[in-house]
Amino acid sequence: MNYEGAKQYILNRLANGLPSNLYYHGLEHTLDVLSAAELFSEMEGFTDIDKIYLYTAALFHDAGYLIRYTKNEDASAAIANLVLPRYGYDKESILYINEVIRTTQMPQKPFDRVSAILCDADLDYLGRDDYFVRACNLRKELNEYGIHFSVEDWYEFEIDFLKKHNYFTRSAYYLRNEKKLANLELVIKLLEKLKV
Repeated sequence: MNYEGAKQYILNRLANGLPSNLYYHGLEHTLDVLSAAELFSEMEGFTDIDKIYLYTAALFHDAGYLIRYTKNEDASAAIANLVLPRYGYDKESILYINEVIRTTQMPQKPFDRVSAILCDADLDYLGRDDYFVRACNLRKELNEYGIHFSVEDWYEFEIDFLKKHNYFTRSAYYLRNEKKLANLELVIKLLEKLKV
């Protein structure tokens, strides 16, 4: 498997082909998910082959936005099906990577350690200092695609999402859960101030 070749190909496609109004699901998000996947897989002691599967899935998980905005996971898998054979990925590996990609659809449903890390990496920002910037970018993007939230509704949506979210791996929980809970408390306070 020529992971580096596949990586360069899809990063180039994303950089040149994604719509400019993907304020959240752009190239930066893909690179962010890849970085988190690399960190968590090291902490979890992954084998080299599992790292290749994980990193490939991370790179392709939102490639479907090249084609459509909704149900992009299936489109992402379709792109992986077309591209990965050119880089020496066999049919079995591609089928597995596609299943890992599909677990990022909400609600997330990982089925093994590789898919669990991808799901955690996909929502890594929830437990980081840049949470509010990323969340604002997501709201702006949704607005572009006809999904509108008032400020109050957005805070309520975020509170509900943060309360229901759980990390699947020890590594993500260890690194991100405390900050995620702090971010939740800040959103609750912002909503309370808004209602005064």
